[in-house]
Amino acid sequence: HGHAKAHIVAIDIFTGKKMEDLCPTSHNLEVPFVKRTEWQVCAADPDSGEVSLMQESGEIKEDLNLPTFVKIGEPTDEDKKVVQDLLAGLDSGKDVFAVVQAACGEEKIVSVKVNG
Repeated sequence: HGHAKAHIVAIDIFTGKKMEDLCPTSHNLEVPFVKRTEWQVCAADPDSGEVSLMQESGEIKEDLNLPTFVKIGEPTDEDKKVVQDLLAGLDSGKDVFAVVQAACGEEKIVSVKVNG
């Protein structure tokens, strides 16, 4: 009883896991800043999980892995489909672009666009 409470239900944008919290409405909450960027895929190694990405500016990014290489838990079906589409696009010689989502100090390839 007493203070009003807010029941918050959220889905983790990296794992798809559902989370719940009950907070007093008088408290402040942190809100994550989510950033989505598109990178061209230069190379991907299905064995090590390493991915080489390039931005339009020519900047190279090599600190991300394929989404099926997860630190915690198991990869989702969506992760597996993203990897399958990414590798198939590269194998066929098409231009492959990875959509990278970043928040709370974490980054992950969340979708793929294949051109050509």
